[in-house]
Amino acid sequence: MLAKPDNHRYRTEIDGLRAIAVLGVIAFHYGFIANGYLGVDVFFVISGFLITGIIKRELDEGRFSIVNFYLRRTRRILPLAIFVPAVALLVGMKIMLPHDLRSLAENVVATNFFANNVLQVVAINNYWDVWNNYKPLMHTWSLGVEEQYYFFYPLLFLLIGKKRASWIVPAVSAFAAISLVMCFLPQFDDTHKFYIITFRFWELAVGGLAAIVMKDRLIKHKLSWILALALIVIQCLPWVSPMPVIPLLVTTALTATLLISDPSSDKIALGILGNPFSIWIGKISFSLYMWHQVVLAFWRYALVQVLGPLDYALIFAITIALSAFTYAFVEQPFRDKKRVSTKTLFAWLIPAFVCTSAVGLWVFKKHGVLRDVPEMNIYKSAPLAPNAEEYNARIYDMDKDFTSTNKVKVLVAGNSFARDWANVLLESRFKDQIEVSYIYEPEKSKTVADRSTKADVVFCSFAPRSEVQAYIPEMKKVWIVGVKSFGMSNGVFFNHRGPGYFEQRTAMEPGTYEQNARLKAEWGDRYIDLASKVLDGNKTVPVFTPEHKFISQDGRHLTQPGAQFFAGLEDAELARILGPLMKAR
Repeated sequence: MLAKPDNHRYRTEIDGLRAIAVLGVIAFHYGFIANGYLGVDVFFVISGFLITGIIKRELDEGRFSIVNFYLRRTRRILPLAIFVPAVALLVGMKIMLPHDLRSLAENVVATNFFANNVLQVVAINNYWDVWNNYKPLMHTWSLGVEEQYYFFYPLLFLLIGKKRASWIVPAVSAFAAISLVMCFLPQFDDTHKFYIITFRFWELAVGGLAAIVMKDRLIKHKLSWILALALIVIQCLPWVSPMPVIPLLVTTALTATLLISDPSSDKIALGILGNPFSIWIGKISFSLYMWHQVVLAFWRYALVQVLGPLDYALIFAITIALSAFTYAFVEQPFRDKKRVSTKTLFAWLIPAFVCTSAVGLWVFKKHGVLRDVPEMNIYKSAPLAPNAEEYNARIYDMDKDFTSTNKVKVLVAGNSFARDWANVLLESRFKDQIEVSYIYEPEKSKTVADRSTKADVVFCSFAPRSEVQAYIPEMKKVWIVGVKSFGMSNGVFFNHRGPGYFEQRTAMEPGTYEQNARLKAEWGDRYIDLASKVLDGNKTVPVFTPEHKFISQDGRHLTQPGAQFFAGLEDAELARILGPLMKAR
């Protein structure tokens, strides 16, 4: 049964849907539920539904203005989207290490320009990486998707116009179909499918098509509670789909069906979606979404790496307080034309945008070096000194054939852990007696077999034996470089300025100890066990070298002092491996 349209009724159940979405995302980032990230997809469908409904209604009434549309979106999004990153940057400048501050500054600029989703593809390439737990603005990728949608989508309606209104549904459907089909095609990278608007458009379009077809009418039934409960359950259950797009399809379908449903006669649905708490959470959901990752990331970064119940309670309380504040004093005033005129709006926004972007670019250009950090050999007085990125990047220049006739030919093949081992070799006492050739992705290289044949010894980063055998013909030359970890972020150690600063130790990243044991069992005496050299009886590793330098800049990869530290630890092992080869020269 269809209910008559009521364009003036505020649909509180949509706030309830927003509450399900934002609480799911927060719980996911807290590590409480497996699929809470689907809350973002709920937001996408809601946005498509509401925005399309507004545009279509105004077009039908002959009062659509793209300028007014952009102004409304500006009022709704930009004040908070500029304010929160600005606060995050100020806090980051106080507590973050240069490498992390540079990344944050980059995110601030990208967020300002509605492109943090694009930056994630270029710079991060993996939403699920544990490093993202320490990135305050990691979550604004979804804001980039929505802002890009808001910019381009109205142009489609403007192009079609009122006289060709019958074209709207076919046009939106066609673009949605193309977008969805692209999600199934294997030639597109999963990272692009996650972050880029072309692969997300179909979700927004489904909400939009629902709005167009229903024309503000709603379906009366008593099954909304089942749909709402299903939406909650699929976020909470640890189910795994063989294709990442399947959970998105289910979430999109449930959300769109709820949006075209009238729950007024469904008491259970009203209890889920229409209770005062859900409505209030839904109203402040934008602020909640913007703040939750900022608070969570900084808490982990500066205070506690492994969070307990009290930490989560305090983090959530702070997030609620900040969200309530910005909803009342940032979101609401700027949305109201009577309280903040258009002239005043831009008088605030333009300087804020320019200032935060300029500061972000300045910090980025300085590589985040705003203070001396002797623990990383970073000093403001030596801005041109090689940073950790440049130190590591030099290894990629060694991807070339051997040329020396009187040095031991060493092939290092594998990921960034292999690259670290190349640095260890070049910091060792044997550096002048070896020639290093490096291949980053040996499984894709056309020259790896030839170079391994020419090499006297081959070092590969950790990998199963079957994988290494596929690209190295002579396995008798192969040594496997082990895994290592120095925690998940240096931030918490850097911000501990009490007694025993340089004696701090940390547990390795979860799973590293077990992975090391498995690889050691598989490779036996051909395994270079880095972790065992630094582990103590409590299964912790040092954070600093004996010379008071950070061993790693990010918890996984070695600084130059870290490479020098391991070169000393592995001296006997290197002598055992390289010594006979040198004597044979």
